[in-house]
Amino acid sequence: MGERLTGGEALVRALCGHAVTRVFGIPGTHNLEIYRHLSAYGIRHVLTRHEQGAGYAADGYARVTGRPGVVITTTGPALLNAAAAVGQAYSDSVPLLVVSPGMPLRHPRLATGLLHETRSQTEALRGVAAFSHRVSSVAEIDAAVARAFTLFRTGRPRPAHIEIPLDLLEAAEETGPVRVTPPVAPPAPVPSAVRRAAEALREARRPALVLGGGARGAAAEGLALAERLGAPVLTTANGKGTVPETHPLALGVCLHSPSVRRWLTERDTVLAVGTELAESDFWSAPPDLNGTLIRVDLDPDQMYAGLAADIPVVGDARLSLTALLAAVDEGEGTHGHARVPDEDPARLAGELRAARNAETAGRDARWIPYLRAIRSVLPDDAVITSDSAQCCYYGALPHLPLGPAGRYLHPTGYGTLGYALPAAIGAKAACPGREVVALSGDGGLQFTVQELATAVQLQLPLPVVVFDNGGYGEIRDEMAARGDTPTAVDLAPVDLPALARAYGGQGTHAYTPDELSAALAEALRTPGPTLIAVPEETP
Repeated sequence: MGERLTGGEALVRALCGHAVTRVFGIPGTHNLEIYRHLSAYGIRHVLTRHEQGAGYAADGYARVTGRPGVVITTTGPALLNAAAAVGQAYSDSVPLLVVSPGMPLRHPRLATGLLHETRSQTEALRGVAAFSHRVSSVAEIDAAVARAFTLFRTGRPRPAHIEIPLDLLEAAEETGPVRVTPPVAPPAPVPSAVRRAAEALREARRPALVLGGGARGAAAEGLALAERLGAPVLTTANGKGTVPETHPLALGVCLHSPSVRRWLTERDTVLAVGTELAESDFWSAPPDLNGTLIRVDLDPDQMYAGLAADIPVVGDARLSLTALLAAVDEGEGTHGHARVPDEDPARLAGELRAARNAETAGRDARWIPYLRAIRSVLPDDAVITSDSAQCCYYGALPHLPLGPAGRYLHPTGYGTLGYALPAAIGAKAACPGREVVALSGDGGLQFTVQELATAVQLQLPLPVVVFDNGGYGEIRDEMAARGDTPTAVDLAPVDLPALARAYGGQGTHAYTPDELSAALAEALRTPGPTLIAVPEETP
């Protein structure tokens, strides 16, 4: 005989069975039965001020811990408020589970005016998530949760949505033992594919290595292979810091650089690991590569999406690179000679870094001194969250060096605004002992600025550095470049430090890099958020 559980308790029990210890969200009329059981199962809750903020916070939590982030919303507008965060998690391959109530099992097709009534929540979420699963019984709930966690552990991580009809949340039904995802080994690559790739790498005289977010679990193997091949290493935004960006072979995040793109097209072999090689990585259409493209990815669809692989290696990045290293070494031993690249790789990497920096020196000069000030204060394992802001994608991505101990969380691809602050809250809640800093612009910050109240409530030190250019600087520049009159891009001035103080945090201005480093050091010692505004000149 099993237990009789309500749908709400069955859900919480299933989450607990998958080692969930923290969730993010906002209680509402329709999800109270879920909230009723959280503390009894040892699950802590972070109360955000908006469901979009809950989604970004859970995303940040997932990225720094490697465990799925969980969001609980109520029906209708609450769930749709979180949809942008689900879309961002899909774009960046983040394991995110969103749970919501839904209309009752026998709710009629015609509208009845029920509170938060929505034509189809599942159809809406299917458009941005890997799947949306509407359960039809209490007993099915733990199977639905297990389905989501199986996705997170066996394939490319994507967000999932589970909908529990309102009447099932309160209904008590007979349930059996909780069903959880069985242990699953990461997929190993096919040996014949490894041998083909190793042969191409042994023959390469002008190799390049591109590491994406999917290579993060293979940092040591990626660096070892780069050194073995004498290959300069580029990373995507999601791969930032996978190898130390101070390493002589590291080029950092610069696939968007014209000189680097030209260099990449001249390589005789490119090894791309855990990356889409997409427009969002290059900031324009991907270039045509003239050499052999070897792609290593957990997702077989990537082998023919975008830049098609000449040699596809499907499997876990760490297992694949470990096998490649062994195969390259074994082959060279068999042939009795070591491969010699045509160029001095460290000198080449240095020249490419200089060329990349020279291309945008005039534009980036306004941020680089401040980024150096930030870097000088932070330890190696710091977490920096980033927004879709000029100071982030032009500034911090290429010019703020990180290594494998640190993390840089950036909303690539989908390119949402308002990510940095709530993602920093999620990261800090997950790792209270690590330094976490949010980096944003004034436009993006105001999408989720209310989450300052969440940070105040948590009372964890959290600096929020905001470069204030008086509006949407990127769109302003794009309009000007088209010859248009900039329209609807200038925001009325806001005293952002005063706003932070009004929420109960701290706030100050930093007019020089030295002032920023001093303010940042103080903020890291101060409970709650400290907003540090860096004024920028505007046209």
